[in-house]
Amino acid sequence: MINVLMVAVGGALGSVLRYSTGFGVAQIWPQHLYIATVLVNIIGSFLIGCTFSWFIQRPDVSEMAPLLLMTGLLGGFTTFSTFSLDALRIFNEGQHIQALLYMGVTLVGGLLATWLGMALIKFSL
Repeated sequence: MINVLMVAVGGALGSVLRYSTGFGVAQIWPQHLYIATVLVNIIGSFLIGCTFSWFIQRPDVSEMAPLLLMTGLLGGFTTFSTFSLDALRIFNEGQHIQALLYMGVTLVGGLLATWLGMALIKFSL
């Protein structure tokens, strides 16, 4: 039961952070609402790379920590379901090049950010 609580608390915090990011981007760039999803996916990918690598190298850390931080917080923060919906919405609006660019930047940027996070932690410890 404590595992579910850790995921729930982390997920709630991650969701609030996700909402706050979207709200902040809308205040700065109201015409570019999709930027928030790209930012969240890349930042979340980087953080999950860092966190994963850190936990791998620290077997003494409680197994509650990955549940709280990776499954909960970052799972609530990252938005690949929103990414999918946004990509289809952009595509269905007839903006095919923008949809492909959006998908490519998010996927490649997320993979590179995860790799960078993992490498950063691996070589800094």
